[in-house]
Amino acid sequence: MATRTLHTLSISALFILLLFAASSPADAQQPYVDNRQLDCLNHNFDNITNGYTCNGPSSCRSYLTFWSQPPYNTANSIARLLNSSATEIQLINNLTTVTATIPTRQLVTVPADCSCSGGFYQHNATYRLSGAREETYFSVANDTYQALSTCQAMMSQNPYGEKNLTAGLNLLVPLRCACPTEKQTAAGFNYLLTYLVARGDSISVIAEMFRSTSDAVTDANELNSTNIFYFTPLLIPLRTEPTKIEISPSPPPPVATPPQSPPVDPPNSSRKWIFVGIGIGAGLLLVISILAFCFYKRRSKPSSLSPTEQNKLTDSSTKQSLPTTTTTQWSIDLSNSTETFGLKSAIESLTLYRFHDLQSATSNFSDANRIKGSVYRATINGDDAAVKVIKGDVTSSEINLLKKLNHSNIIRLSGFCIREGTSYLVYEYSENGSVSDWIHSPEKKKALTWKQRVEIARDVAEALDYLHNYVTPPHIHKNLESTNVLLDANFRAKISNFGVARVLDEGDLDLQLTRHVEGRQGYLAPEYVENGVITPKLDVFAFGVVVLELLSGKEAVTIEKKEKGGGEEVEMLCKEINNVLGGENVREKLKAFMDPSLGDEYPLELAYTMAQLAKSCVATDLNSRPYVAQVLTTLLMIVSSSLDWEPSHDLLHDSGSLGD
Repeated sequence: MATRTLHTLSISALFILLLFAASSPADAQQPYVDNRQLDCLNHNFDNITNGYTCNGPSSCRSYLTFWSQPPYNTANSIARLLNSSATEIQLINNLTTVTATIPTRQLVTVPADCSCSGGFYQHNATYRLSGAREETYFSVANDTYQALSTCQAMMSQNPYGEKNLTAGLNLLVPLRCACPTEKQTAAGFNYLLTYLVARGDSISVIAEMFRSTSDAVTDANELNSTNIFYFTPLLIPLRTEPTKIEISPSPPPPVATPPQSPPVDPPNSSRKWIFVGIGIGAGLLLVISILAFCFYKRRSKPSSLSPTEQNKLTDSSTKQSLPTTTTTQWSIDLSNSTETFGLKSAIESLTLYRFHDLQSATSNFSDANRIKGSVYRATINGDDAAVKVIKGDVTSSEINLLKKLNHSNIIRLSGFCIREGTSYLVYEYSENGSVSDWIHSPEKKKALTWKQRVEIARDVAEALDYLHNYVTPPHIHKNLESTNVLLDANFRAKISNFGVARVLDEGDLDLQLTRHVEGRQGYLAPEYVENGVITPKLDVFAFGVVVLELLSGKEAVTIEKKEKGGGEEVEMLCKEINNVLGGENVREKLKAFMDPSLGDEYPLELAYTMAQLAKSCVATDLNSRPYVAQVLTTLLMIVSSSLDWEPSHDLLHDSGSLGD
């Protein structure tokens, strides 16, 4: 009987052991963080935000990804930040040297030694808090380390409270990594890579990028749906060690394609092309001679053509009649060869409108069609457009800049007309006017929601990032303000008014000087006003002011009359934010600062993060301001989290945040 009982117990124990083995973490995968890392005060996420559970070997070789952005845009600087090997980063990413500059927002593969600590896998880095700007666990984890860590993990592994973070402190930053399970190893996956999801990514796209499979990615992250969020970490099982990731970072805005090397011609073809070139050259010379002769004849005697015929210019290459102005309407100095060449270049890709057609399209530039100032609404071929009237000839450099800009967040120039010293620029129409109209006009304020405001800020940052990092050569807008941010029918923001835009020539990317300071008070950076210093940080400062307008609904500059002694008191929004985020009672001061038309329909934690971002953008010292690529990184995370937020969330009611 005892033997039978012992045998029964042995079978039961074996059965229990088998059940335990079947459910052991050796075969389990890691849960997707799913944007939970943005809610710093909530630690009730079943440890998902603290790291990946140790469910395989105690240590392994793993890989991280990092989007290059200043000041972390070399193998050396990224290695210091992530506690990795600069030489290995150089070799994996095919860099020429460890100090070679990596293009902004290029995805970099970083090797990391992943170890189990306290039940979680992590690769430890150390970060020294800067005195140049105020930093929090949230900003370090999500901005500096691009969500490779979480504020919850940092708070649990550092002895300092959120209110006790001061310049010079060294923080432990546990970076998210993991080792493959037995199940993954058996399936041929030997490494796990922590990938930062880019805009537009899908599971299938990511799997193909790393030569993995959709099922493997889905299983590795315990995904129950295909929903993944921008800038969240995703584990990618790899069969072999990764190499340079050949993708476009966060799909970049379209840019002009550089000329390609000419194809190799077959034998004896070069002589043929010489003759073709001679023929084309002779043809162009003949056309220029005819045009010069016609121009001379027109100046020497009155034209016998009817007005209708005078207003038509036939393009011999397309045999289409293009609208244009008459010869007497031009006011371009043809003796200026550079200006003439620039104008000719602009004509090649823009519609040249007839003044008569623009008169009809705008009801003779009537007040009823006036949008604001010298901008009129027009209807051309059934489509709405905006016509901006500029006294004097607009420079060819401005037209040539606008015609080559191709970005959804920059207003598009479709054509122009020049008549008797006045220029008429025809733009795409923005149905919802300017941001200033909405946030500063009492009757429209309520319609602009929190989500719309953060998306507007993101759109503007996207446009500036394009100008600073993707246009060749880079440009500075120099005139960013809420009146120059236009909204289309879907409230997508588009920056406009490039009249004072400044090109940054090669070799002058860091600093330019000018004696001619222009712009609107409240948006101008101190170094520009005081010393005429022009850098891309000039746009960053103005952007910070626009963000503060979006948050508060206030003007960039407010002038109030003093009750005693007369005179006026000027209050600048860029200075007010320092008082709001400094000292005690930050929560109450921030609530009072926020636009009253929002009511309680916004997440206070994200508003605080956005206000901190704006504060850093309007820092007095330009070196303390972030680059626009860094600004965009933070905004994309704010937008991603805001799209998930609902008024029922507890962010507004948490009592222990914001340094209070």
